[in-house]
Order: sequence, then structure tokens, then C-alpha cells
Amino acid sequence: MRIVFALFFCCVSLWARAEVVVVLNSGEGTISLIDKATMKETKRFPIGREPHHLIPTLNEEELVVANAASNDLVFMNPTTGEVKRRIPKISDPYQLAYSPDGKYFLSISIRIDFVDVYSMPDYKLVKRFTLSKAPSHVAVSPDSKFAYVTLQESNEIAAIDLTKMDVAWRKPVGKTPAGIWISPDNKYVFVGIMGENFVEVIDPVTQKTVKKLVTGDGAHNVFPVGDGKRVLVSNRVSGTITFVDYQKLEVGDSIKVPGGPDCMEITADGKQAWVTQRWLQKVGVVDLEQKKIIAQISVGRSPHGIYFRSHAARK
Repeated sequence: MRIVFALFFCCVSLWARAEVVVVLNSGEGTISLIDKATMKETKRFPIGREPHHLIPTLNEEELVVANAASNDLVFMNPTTGEVKRRIPKISDPYQLAYSPDGKYFLSISIRIDFVDVYSMPDYKLVKRFTLSKAPSHVAVSPDSKFAYVTLQESNEIAAIDLTKMDVAWRKPVGKTPAGIWISPDNKYVFVGIMGENFVEVIDPVTQKTVKKLVTGDGAHNVFPVGDGKRVLVSNRVSGTITFVDYQKLEVGDSIKVPGGPDCMEITADGKQAWVTQRWLQKVGVVDLEQKKIIAQISVGRSPHGIYFRSHAARK
């Protein structure tokens, strides 16, 4: 009997420590669940048409998946990957963001040039902005006053004043701006210039470009490592990810990650980056200390967004 109870509690303990990695396969409308410990796909299931991006709610009790072509949001358990509920009739949700103060939820419609602002917690539409052409990625300032949106086909970024609910300014940037990130001190906005090879650093107060940090061809996504000093930039054409010191505005080492590296997630200890490889149907696990890929996990077609709960701080 004691052995049975010991085995039972051992199994419970192992189950409690288990964690899934959620990967959106945008090209086939599925989600892959990966066992983070074994680095193996355990399940793949349909979720909707063109799931591209996902974000946790502010308390991280739910994970929100944007199905762009299905026009809905799917809410999942971030630890198990279980689907909990859906919100229909969300117009072409591509990229998502919450304002840090919890007042607003933003949905970016890249194909029909909308930026929709919803009130929280009821997800009711407050304001629709028409921002042509091709609003793509969004980041909300730490003080929740501004949302910055990249406009891929007009080569601009736009700043939306969330207090006045109007467009405060627009600024030309490099060719095909994509990923966008704001430093925690609200000092700089970093924009991945996908049509070129650099990250454009912008002072949001003066609306001037401070510096262009050359990282690699197809500079796409900008993602914090979690150490309060650095971000990683995925360079889709070069097939690399590059460290950038966002305090000193200096470019560091690059790591080879072939196959169109795109979205990233960082382990809580800052030692690994999990990177979706869009053109290879894989997720690459990168050792950030050894600066090399240590594992590749096969997933669905055109993997895009990725998330696991025990991630590094978003700073």
C-alpha cells in the first residue's frame, strides 16, 4: 500500500511539474502542444483559420489566440493548452495587446487596415481606427498612454493616444516595419525593419530616429531576454537571432537559426530561447550561453506564435 501511495504522489508531482509549450501553426490552422521537458510534440489539434499571434492575459490565467481568418479569439489554459472559451466576431485579429493598466484590449487587422480598441473586461468595441496600409504589430507604452503600431505597407509607425482616442502622430521609418517593442523606461521604441537589415530606434517624445542597429536581413521581431538589458531580434532572411543591448544601443552576437526565425519565448532562467522556424515547420531550442541550437522539434506548417508560462520577465 505504501508503494502504491508513493507511486501515486510521484506521478502527481511529475504531472504538476509538467508544462506545455503552445505553438500556433498558421499555415494549417492548428496548435501544437510540446512537452517542455522532453521537447516532443504531444498533441496537435485544429483551432481556427490562420492563428498567427497569441498573448497571455495580464494575470496570465488565460492565453489568447488570434484566429485572423476565422475572426475570433480563443482563450486557453496557459499551462495545459485546454481550450476554455471563444469570443466571435473579432475583425481579422492578427496581433494583440493589452494596456498595462487593464483598461483596453487592442486587435490589429493587417488585411483590412483596422486597429480596434476594446474595453475591458467585457471586450466591447470602443473605437476603430483605419490605419493604412497593413497595420501589423503593436506595443502599448508602460504608462498605458500610447499604443504604437507598425504599418507594413506604408513604411510608417503610428502612435495612438489611448487617453484621447485619436492618432497622435505618424512617422516614416524603414521599409516594411514589423515587430515593435518599448523599453521599460518608456525611453525608446524599437522597430524591426523587415524589408532591410536593421532595428530602428525611435524617441517617442520627439518622434525622431535615434539610431539604426544593423542586426541582419529581414529584421523582424524584437523580444526581451528578461535581464533588463537586452532584447533578441529575429532576422528572418539572414536566418539568425541577434542580441541587442537596449540601454547602450549596441548590437551583440548573432546565433544561427535557419528557416525564417520569427516569434520567440525565453525560459525563466534566461538560458534558452525557443524560436519558431516558419519555413522549416520546426521550433528551434537555442542555448543562449553556448550560442547554438540544441534541439529542433517538428510542428505544423508555418509555425508563428509561441508561449510557455514559465518564461523570463518581459523586460
